[in-house]
Amino acid sequence: MSEELYGDEIFTLTDEEGNENEFALLGSTVIDEVTYLALEPVEENPEGEYVILKMEQDGDEQILVTIDDDEEFDRVADYFEDELFSEVDYDGGEDQE
Repeated sequence: MSEELYGDEIFTLTDEEGNENEFALLGSTVIDEVTYLALEPVEENPEGEYVILKMEQDGDEQILVTIDDDEEFDRVADYFEDELFSEVDYDGGEDQE
């Protein structure tokens, strides 16, 4: 497994209704030769929510897609929970140093 956490890349994603939203890269990892990205909305995100997408090849370009398999999603989500939140203190808004 390789990993990269806390990049400064911004991704513009288009949802099913055609709305574009910007997401900041929280981290990425490769599990079983598949690249996964954890992204959080650039807009105000008081609850600290993020999405996990996987990278797939579509012809000559790479695209980000949702993870449809529950077992795969849970495995990747557990990885990001351990890696992202073990290093960052999300303590409900208390003062951080």
